[in-house]
Amino acid sequence: MHKEKAIVLTNGLLDTPLAKTAHGLLRGTERFEVLAVIDYKYPGKDAGEVMDGRGRNVPVFASVEDYFLHHSEQPLWCVVGVALPGGKLPDDFRGELKRAIAHKCSIVCGLHTFLSEDPEFSRLAEEEGVRLLDVRKPKPRHELHFWSGEIFTVQQPIIAVLGTDCAIGKRTTCRFIMEMCARHHLHAEMIYTGQTGWMQGYRHGFIFDSTVNDFISGELEHAVVECARESNPDLILLEGQSALRNPTGPAGAEYLLSANAKAVILHHAPGRVCYEGTEALGYKIRSIESEIELIRLYDAEVIGITLNGEHLTLAALQMYRDDLQQRLGIPVALPLEEGVEALLPAIRTRLESE
Repeated sequence: MHKEKAIVLTNGLLDTPLAKTAHGLLRGTERFEVLAVIDYKYPGKDAGEVMDGRGRNVPVFASVEDYFLHHSEQPLWCVVGVALPGGKLPDDFRGELKRAIAHKCSIVCGLHTFLSEDPEFSRLAEEEGVRLLDVRKPKPRHELHFWSGEIFTVQQPIIAVLGTDCAIGKRTTCRFIMEMCARHHLHAEMIYTGQTGWMQGYRHGFIFDSTVNDFISGELEHAVVECARESNPDLILLEGQSALRNPTGPAGAEYLLSANAKAVILHHAPGRVCYEGTEALGYKIRSIESEIELIRLYDAEVIGITLNGEHLTLAALQMYRDDLQQRLGIPVALPLEEGVEALLPAIRTRLESE
C-alpha cells in the first residue's frame, strides 16, 4: 500500500488515552506517512517521546499554521487523532481543521461527528477542492452482510484479543502480536474493528460501532472469511472492542460465537478500578478470574494475558504479572514495557492443535 503524507491533530490531548488514534498511527501505519502531530501543549517535542518515552522522529507543532510556517512538505491529509466518548468533535478542533483545509489538506475523521454533513466544512472543502472522509460513516444497508454460518469453513486458527474494559490497548496488543509472529516466520493477519485499524491500513475488517446491530455478526464473519480466502494466513487475530461486561457498550460475544474464536488473549489493566465511563457510579471491573470463567462459558479458552500498566509503577506491574502467571498457569506479557514474546509458545501450541 502506498503511504500518503499526513499530519495528525490532537490539540492538547496527545499525552492522554483520548489520543489513541494518534498513538496507533505513531506505532505503525501502512496507510499514512505521519509528518507531524499538531498539539499546542508539546511544540518542539518528539511525538513518540510524549506518547510513551520512545522517540519516533515525528515532530510536534503548536498549530497547523505553525507546521506550514516551519515545514516544507505538503500533507495530503489531516487526521483527527482522537477518539472520544460519544464521538463528538470538540469545538476547539474546528478552527485547526478549517486552517488545514485552507492549506489544501483533505480531512480524515473517525468520530461520530460527520464532517461531510457539516455545512461549513462541506462548503470549505468544495472551495479548496479537498475531501472530507468520515471513516465511521455507516455503510449502505445493501452492502452489509448477515451472518450465514460460512465462518465454519475457515480452517485457520482464530484468536480474539479481548479486554476487560474499553480504551485499554487491545488494538496495540493485537498489532504487537502480529509483528511478533512475523519475526518468527508466522503469517498473522489482523481483522480491524475500529476506525484506527482502518487508518493503520489493515486489509480486512469493518467499523464495529458504526454498523447496524443486526449486521455486526455478519460483517465480522465476512471479514474473517474474506481474510482466510484472500490472504491465507497461518493465524487470524481479531481486534476486540469494549468489553464483555462494560455497561456503556458491552461487546465480545460476537467474536466468540459469530467469528468462532475458540482462543482468547485477554488484555487487562490491574490499576484500573471502574469500567471506563462509569467512574461516578463506582461500577467496578470484575476480577480477571471471573472474566476467564465467563469466556470459558462461551466455549473459548484464554491462552494468554497481556497487561496495561496505567496507574502502576513498573515494579508493581511486574510483581502483579509474576503473581498472576503463577496463580493461573498461563503466560502473562507486558506489551508496552517488555513486548509479547512470552505469548509465542501458547500461540504455537494453538497452531499445532488445529
